[in-house]
Amino acid sequence: MSYPISPISPTGLRSSSWQDKLQDHCRRTQQHPPVFNIVSDRRGGRTAWSSTVTIKGNQVVNARFWYDGQYVNNAKEDAAEVALQQLMGEPASPQQQVWPQGRQGLKVSGI
Repeated sequence: MSYPISPISPTGLRSSSWQDKLQDHCRRTQQHPPVFNIVSDRRGGRTAWSSTVTIKGNQVVNARFWYDGQYVNNAKEDAAEVALQQLMGEPASPQQQVWPQGRQGLKVSGI
């Protein structure tokens, strides 16, 4: 399940998504393309959704937040933003984590 979004810049012009920016960066730097996975966590009577993205072929990066099911694409955007910041050498926020390969939680689908 993927919902297209079109981020709007402060000037009102459409900007490319974090997923596109990450894909472009990996292509330009000749790295493995990013691989997104959707993860879920049952919380009470609801399910929360998040995303991970694998970069450099084996480094798994988590999205910072969990989302309602209708906002799954926002989780992918969040993970892409965190991954791109790591690849660009920007300092990570305390909420950002990198999971070693194989510890990804409940993997629902590879997207």
